[in-house]
Amino acid sequence: MSDLISILDGNTFVISDGNGDIDASPSLPTGLFSFDTRFLSRWHLSINGERLTALAVNDLQYYETRFYLVPGAPTHYIDAKVTVIRQRSVGAGFDEELTVLNHENKLVDLTVRLEVGSDFADLFEIKDMRQKKGRYSARIDDGCLRLGYDRETFRRETVISSSASAEIDENGLTFAIRLEPHGKWVTQLRVATLGPDGQEVRLSLRGQPISRAKRKLREDLQHWLDQAPTLVCDFEPLMRTYRRSIIDLAALRYTPLVSGGRIRTLMAAGLPWFMTVLGRDSILTSLQALPFLPELAEATLFALAVPQGSRLDDFREEEPGKILHEFRYGESAVFEEQPHTAYFGSADSTPLYVILLDEYERWTGDDAVVHELEYEARAALAWLDTYADIMGNGYVWYQRRNEQSGLVNQGWKDSWDSISYNDGQLPGFPRATCELQGYAYDAKLRGARLARRFWGDPAYADRLEREAADLKERFNRDFWIEDRQYYALALDAEGRPVDALASNMGHLLWSGIVDESRVGKVAEHLLGPKLFSGWGVRTLAVDAGRYNPVGRHVGTVWPFDNSFIAWGLRRCGLSEEAGRIAEAMIEAAEFFDGRLPEAFAGYDRALTEYPVEYPAACSPRALSSGAPLLLLRVILGLEPHADHLIIRPALPKLIGRLELLDIPGRWGRIDALGRQR
Repeated sequence: MSDLISILDGNTFVISDGNGDIDASPSLPTGLFSFDTRFLSRWHLSINGERLTALAVNDLQYYETRFYLVPGAPTHYIDAKVTVIRQRSVGAGFDEELTVLNHENKLVDLTVRLEVGSDFADLFEIKDMRQKKGRYSARIDDGCLRLGYDRETFRRETVISSSASAEIDENGLTFAIRLEPHGKWVTQLRVATLGPDGQEVRLSLRGQPISRAKRKLREDLQHWLDQAPTLVCDFEPLMRTYRRSIIDLAALRYTPLVSGGRIRTLMAAGLPWFMTVLGRDSILTSLQALPFLPELAEATLFALAVPQGSRLDDFREEEPGKILHEFRYGESAVFEEQPHTAYFGSADSTPLYVILLDEYERWTGDDAVVHELEYEARAALAWLDTYADIMGNGYVWYQRRNEQSGLVNQGWKDSWDSISYNDGQLPGFPRATCELQGYAYDAKLRGARLARRFWGDPAYADRLEREAADLKERFNRDFWIEDRQYYALALDAEGRPVDALASNMGHLLWSGIVDESRVGKVAEHLLGPKLFSGWGVRTLAVDAGRYNPVGRHVGTVWPFDNSFIAWGLRRCGLSEEAGRIAEAMIEAAEFFDGRLPEAFAGYDRALTEYPVEYPAACSPRALSSGAPLLLLRVILGLEPHADHLIIRPALPKLIGRLELLDIPGRWGRIDALGRQR
């Protein structure tokens, strides 16, 4: 992915090579995609039969870029007589302006050819290479090339048109142009992505028109930036990282079908594989961004309330009260070849939903939302005590009910091998990972607060508090490994500790479930050499049987994971330890031009001297874009209390002075200032 060029607007995106050309890949989602369907799989530009080479690429905005090209291969470049500029943008479809410049002092005749094709692949098919079951079509109609795909009621169409006259065939467009001495030729290429009713796919699937013209996108981005607090500090890389994070969150916004008719903005989870709603990611990103962009939390709460589970469905792993894990729009979901039309295979989204609702009210004072979502929050809390408690012992467990295509692991570490004993063996099912118990504990306490203060139900609040206290006592008995002085990664089906040392334990700190006497030991492990690489906390300790520094959840460093671990350390009063993690993340971001990737390798800092990006990392990833925001909250010590904002700065050594201006909340807008002591 690092060698490719991408632009995006929500869940519509284009990924091409460095010259701007698109070739369908069996392993990477290159092409023009919208709502999980590839509308362009081939987009090749040539001049007189020669492919082009990029001299430079300008990253203009997240939704547009510009390529400066010359004909021929770079190995035999000799003063090009022609330059081609491709400027493209994505929004409602895909637009590309082609400009051809003649550098000679004579007339030049050129043949400009654009090869076009679409396989209409489902995003899920890119890696699996499934055989298509529908019918393709290609026709020329009213000066346009129309490429189509039909399978019963599923229909998608790509329509390519040009402002300049062209000879059109079923494989592309050819332009015969004559350039005056030092002249230029320009055409506007338009690619429309149409849905089942022949309208633009966003309109077809949403049922409501939303303008995404370039001018609108530019104005919208500026408004987004203006609404966010202003960061001023004497460490310039942090300011770049902050701005990059805010812009990337803007880029990932879109309005999903699960919004229930309300035009509300959610985050697509990450480019390229997760350009859709992931319930867990939406909730955690909203928590990260609350001090900066609280409207994300409100949108997330309402959007995830609409498809909340109401029945038992093994294929989709739906259960009453359960919060959605993933929503997909492509062909394989429509025909139930995989369950993700609305898939519920996560055990953490549901308690996290209640946590977000309470934290949103604490920050904004918006009690109307708490009242409106009372039913959904109660249903989520009820799920914890019923369907989540598979073993009937008061813990949150998971075991997939869809044995064919459901997720094996249903926490944030959802890789098949992410939960293991220290010797590398895998436990059976069901599994109860430690962080799930922390989330459940936190959700019950927060639910009790909401019940007592807003829902007028003190008896329910008392019950939730008793259950939380009981859970904390049992958890500290059953999950603590006395001879190693850390919490087990999970319990197996027999109730035995799954004894690998992992970063999951760090999430327990911000949940509050950790016994106070054990906080120090937990922190020692998190920042000890087995877990802390120097760039951040690894997902798995280096002496574990399955440790792999470039394994997705078995040794890599995840910025979002580290941001929540730092939040937990700070909540437990360990500001210096939290600052070490924040400092490592801020320094790492410099090596990625301010954009923290989804994950990077767990190599020791002394070995590599710079963080090595995980090869399959999504970038941007909403959770990683949110990480610097939560880390700013951590180092400034921002916590809402009644109608006030508590500010207790504890800055890392690399930051001398930091100001965060116009922080929104129930207090209106307020400034926070921190200085290094």
